Amino acid sequence: MNQRFLKKLLILSVLIVYLASCDLISSNNNEEGCFIQTGIASWYGEDYHGSLTANGEIYDMESMTAAHKRLPFNSIVRVKNLENGVNVIVRINNRGPFVEGRVIDLSRKAAREIGIITEGLADVDLYLIEKGEGEIPDDLKCM
Repeated sequence: MNQRFLKKLLILSVLIVYLASCDLISSNNNEEGCFIQTGIASWYGEDYHGSLTANGEIYDMESMTAAHKRLPFNSIVRVKNLENGVNVIVRINNRGPFVEGRVIDLSRKAAREIGIITEGLADVDLYLIEKGEGEIPDDLKCM
């Protein structure tokens, strides 16, 4: 084989690997997820424990779930606490938070795992790992 052919083959291989990795990111089939939002996380617990969530489930404060205003139910999201670098993975099963500036309300268990029980709030980044049922709003699509 000549060098010109090998060079083209190498470029084609690199392009295929690049496009394959882009497809993995856009289809959200990786455990890291793709960045979708930044803001403040809060948590909710005993006052809502046992009540009905927006998707019809019973809220369990010891589950790894969260409320988001607009992400489809059953979306899987990685929440990164920007203050301590700890991550938690939650499933969206409720709506909220309804306080200006907050982007996600975590179950008590999820809040405990990323270290926000005492403070109550933390600056976070959200990463979409898996899309739930329904469409993702344009402003929450992978960036």
